[in-house]
Parts: sequence; structure tokens; C-alpha cells
Amino acid sequence: MTSDETIPAVGVRPLDEVFAAIDKVNRRPLPWSGFEHGVLGAYRWAAGAQVAAPVTAAATVAAGPCHAQLLAECQAAAVGLHRAHAQGADHRYLLGVHRALAWLCGLHEDRP
Repeated sequence: MTSDETIPAVGVRPLDEVFAAIDKVNRRPLPWSGFEHGVLGAYRWAAGAQVAAPVTAAATVAAGPCHAQLLAECQAAAVGLHRAHAQGADHRYLLGVHRALAWLCGLHEDRP
């Protein structure tokens, strides 16, 4: 690889690491929790496997969202978490989305 070539990435994570994360979630025993559905939805959207964002349902191109879109969706999940907590609603899906997107964006190193 030359210095002009870049390694495909999703956010700050190499694409192969993201595919490994998707595979790990897919291998979890059923039934999946809301958290696991949120994690998988975030990963699939970020990798370009689904068009609609997991929280806002905003459409992105087939290649997947850019880093700014990942951060915006992560923030939308955080706002949704705050609202769900205030209303006493189930927040597990939003927590999964937020944790997955925060990991992809490099906001923490703990892969959900």
C-alpha cells in the first residue's frame, strides 16, 4: 500500500473491524434485547447496509454516512435517551445506537 492509499473506514474504525463487530452481534443468542437491536441497526447503517438512519430515519447514500452524519445521529440518540429517561420510556434501543455510534466515532474505546 502506498502512502496515497487509505484504508476504508467507518468513522474512525477500519471497515474490517466494523464487519467483525456486526458479526459478533449477529452471533449473540436470540432473542435480542432492544440494546442489541440498536447496536446492530447503528452498525448496519454506518457500514452502508441500510439507508435509513437508526434514530432519525434520515436517508444516506449507499456508501454509508460520513463522519459528520455519524456524529449527528449519535447526538440524536443522546437526545432521545434523555427524553426517554425523562418520560420513563424504554431506552435500550437508543442506548445501543448511541454506544455503537460513539464507538464508531472514537468517543470511547469500548465496543458494544
